[in-house]
Amino acid sequence: MEFETKITGPVAVIGDVHGQVEKVERILDRLRRRDDYQRRWIIFIGDLVDRGRDPKRVIDLVLENIIEHSKTTVLSGNHELAMTGALGLIDVPQENDWSGRWLDHYSSQTTFESYGAPFGDLQQLRERMPTDHQSFLKNIPWAVEHPEYFFVHSGLEVNTPFEIQRRILANRDFTLNRPPWLCSKRLPFEDPPKDCHHIVVSGHACVPQVVFSRKRILIDTTGGNSGSMSCVLLPENQIIFSDTSEANEPIWQPQSSMRELNLRAR
Repeated sequence: MEFETKITGPVAVIGDVHGQVEKVERILDRLRRRDDYQRRWIIFIGDLVDRGRDPKRVIDLVLENIIEHSKTTVLSGNHELAMTGALGLIDVPQENDWSGRWLDHYSSQTTFESYGAPFGDLQQLRERMPTDHQSFLKNIPWAVEHPEYFFVHSGLEVNTPFEIQRRILANRDFTLNRPPWLCSKRLPFEDPPKDCHHIVVSGHACVPQVVFSRKRILIDTTGGNSGSMSCVLLPENQIIFSDTSEANEPIWQPQSSMRELNLRAR
């Protein structure tokens, strides 16, 4: 399975889903009713699995959307990375211990339940997982690039040149232990390096409302636990919410750096 990693035109980027199938279904239904749906890219920012009640159905839904709407692409979050490493779908060094970490720290019980496998039985989970799900998980890119935006699950290192980071992300270096662009809780709250001329869009850290700063947009507003899931329309800087009654007004500070905003995950 191949995913598009270089896109142009209008975008709808959806925050971390984490098995919350009803919320993402509502967002997709609202996108389909838009007049510009056919020409708009849909991007899932990563963390489709774990926590919520039906990760398997979420992956089914994303695969269905890829068939229905060819302008659909996906990023890997740290939860997909941990899952594929634990199941042996990708080659990782033994010392990375994704199996232990995924079982102990990633709230992966719901993923096992959704596939009908006993929690902790990695072999049975892999056997129960459809081949298209396996292909999907092991081929998810780590970043998607747009002329104006750069989409990555957690963020970019402020002191490392952008071109170096872009190459690492494009090549998906699975030998790294907890690659920060997918795993760091610090990077969502940092600005990109000075040589990055894109606005960096990411999820990973749950925030009470969507954040628009000078060079960063943060879009994970549920963390897989509660609240309204957010979908940001770009370049309009508009938001589609899964649950308007639970939604908060965004932080709109396009002149401020992330350091000036001094935000923290909830």
